[in-house]
Amino acid sequence: MATTEALKIHEIVKYPDPVLAKMCEPVTVFDAALRTLVAEMFESMYVAQGIGLAGPQIAIPKRLTVIDVSFKKDPKDKLLLINPEVVESRGKQMEEEGCLSLPEIREKVARAAWVKVRAQNERGEWFEVEGEELLARAILHEIDHLNGVLFIDRISRLKRELALRKIRKMQRNGEW
Repeated sequence: MATTEALKIHEIVKYPDPVLAKMCEPVTVFDAALRTLVAEMFESMYVAQGIGLAGPQIAIPKRLTVIDVSFKKDPKDKLLLINPEVVESRGKQMEEEGCLSLPEIREKVARAAWVKVRAQNERGEWFEVEGEELLARAILHEIDHLNGVLFIDRISRLKRELALRKIRKMQRNGEW
C-alpha cells in the first residue's frame, strides 16, 4: 500500500464537465496501479470532505467508487466497489443529498431505503454488500455517477432549474 505522503490528491471534476454524464467503462485490470488509485481516491475524498467519490468525479471514467459514511471514524466503514451492480433494493427514503461535483447544491432525493450490491474488490474478487439508510443512499448515489447520472437528474424540473441557475450565477461570479 502506498504511503499517504506519496498519494496524489485528485481534483474533483465539477458539473457540467462531460465526463460526469458518461457511462463508465468496467475495470478489467486489478494491479498495483489500481490499488494506488483506490488509496488516492479515499484520500482525495477525505480532503474534499466527502463520504463518497466515483471515478468520473476525478476524470477517470471507470466503474469504481469509494465510500466511507463514517468519514474516517470507523475503518470498517471504508468501502470500495468496483464494477458494482444493484442486486436488490427495498423501501423508500427521501433525504437531502449533496455532491462533491455540485458544491453548495443540496436537495431531497428519493432513494431505496435498503440495497444489496454485488461488486469486485481490488483483487477482482466478487462480493456482496448490503446497506441501509445513509449507506444505501451513498451506494446508490455513487453507482449513479458510474452510469452518468447526477442527483440533480433525480429531482423535479423546477428544483433542477433553480440549482442550475445558482450554478450559472456562481460561474459568472468566478465562484465555480
